[in-house]
Amino acid sequence: MRSSCRRHSLLVPALLCACVVLVAQPTAAVGDSRGMQASGASEPGPRVARLYQEAAATTQQYERVRREAKARRAEAQRLQKLLARERQQIKTLHKDLGRIARARYRGGGGLPYTVQLLLADTPEELMRGHRVVWQTDLAVDQKVARSLRAEARLAADEKQAAAESRKLQRRNAELAKKKRAIEKKLEDAQWTLQRQADASAAAGACRKATRLDQPDRGSKRGWVAPVERYALSARFGGSGARWASRHTGQDFAVPIGTPVRAVGQGRVVGVSCGGAFGIQIVVRHTDRDYTQYAHLAAVAVNPGERVAPGQWIGQAGTTGNSTGPHLHFEVRSTPELGSGVDPVPWLLKHGVKL
Repeated sequence: MRSSCRRHSLLVPALLCACVVLVAQPTAAVGDSRGMQASGASEPGPRVARLYQEAAATTQQYERVRREAKARRAEAQRLQKLLARERQQIKTLHKDLGRIARARYRGGGGLPYTVQLLLADTPEELMRGHRVVWQTDLAVDQKVARSLRAEARLAADEKQAAAESRKLQRRNAELAKKKRAIEKKLEDAQWTLQRQADASAAAGACRKATRLDQPDRGSKRGWVAPVERYALSARFGGSGARWASRHTGQDFAVPIGTPVRAVGQGRVVGVSCGGAFGIQIVVRHTDRDYTQYAHLAAVAVNPGERVAPGQWIGQAGTTGNSTGPHLHFEVRSTPELGSGVDPVPWLLKHGVKL
């Protein structure tokens, strides 16, 4: 099956996959909590969400420092080129001065001043000759002094740039180490979360909604994509051996625990576990359309709750008939399977381009 060409960078490497929906149960979108269990004292869901945010911040720092180090290296290379050119100019000048000095030495150092005075036709001619020689000598001296100052300045700049580059490289190595440690913690928490989700899906009883610290959504947009960073995989209407019929939604390949967002304002009409879709949420929006978020690892809302655009309502996983971590997203005109429309143009109509 062909994947979408559009890709967004993921916070950590994850399996890219397409969902497998064989036969969805009609009760999968019913607005009930179906025997929700009380969640334990230690919930991996919020921990995964926090680690995602921490990893994102560290990754941004890492990339910023990496760019700064690259800029420093480029500046150092530029200074090296300037320094090499300046040294070549000084070398050429020294050769010229040496040639002049040797010529004067072979010629006896030039005519004595008294002879120049006797040979000059007029005093003005003599003064002009001396002025020309004096100006030439002055220009040469100034060039030599300027070149030496420039060489010293460029050498100092090069040394400072090299020191700053080494400092940035050390900082980048520290951030890389911190990033790896966070990703290791994140991976451990992800699979703990997924194991709990698998147990809930197998039992057909969802755990109690786990509240997540909501991000600052900034300007309140009317509609958003269901996940922030993703790679599009299986498309609406696709066919294959993994489906009993056509694919009924749009898949977003994301790591386990990725926060899933409500695409628009609405009310939760269904939270359920088990079956082909695994753990899923159904939201009815103000335009009377329904959106479904399936194969989740955790839910953060209960039936009947109102949700806002961009609100974290759950976390992606790989429950149900799924070959790997992803979000299966559907748009329907009714809560039940069979009334779906292509989510991509539907989102585009609402101002969201995937």
